[in-house]
Amino acid sequence: MRSWLPFVVLTVLSWGTYIPTLHKGQVALGGSGMHAFLMVGVAYLLVAILVPGALIARAGTWDLFTTGGMAFTIGAGVLGALGALGIVFALVNGGRPNVVPPLVFAGAPVVSVFVAMLYNPPEHSPSPLFFLGILMAAAGVGLVLVYRPA
Repeated sequence: MRSWLPFVVLTVLSWGTYIPTLHKGQVALGGSGMHAFLMVGVAYLLVAILVPGALIARAGTWDLFTTGGMAFTIGAGVLGALGALGIVFALVNGGRPNVVPPLVFAGAPVVSVFVAMLYNPPEHSPSPLFFLGILMAAAGVGLVLVYRPA
């Protein structure tokens, strides 16, 4: 098995359970999206700051921080937080936890590929099958939403 594949599985399982778990917590917090989002921030502090901070301190690799690297990764963190905030607001404003995830997780990969092509322009134009894949993703999310369990 490829060494990166277990991390993909970890991400799929984590993000796949994120929205329903967030919704359950938000409901338990009286429906408050801001209280739920604050707790997501606490989780980020614990997982995304303390763990890598300790590992970087142990390895002594502080010299790897560059201005460009920090700018892009802080930007990525802001984008991730804005996405999480968007999910919170979607749930607070009537989005259901069995509707929001298919829309987010079908749309985000398509956007991601276009942004990746912007950052790293491909040598050749995408195959027509690429665009067919986008249509298939849209059809897939449509089928998931139409036939989702009530």
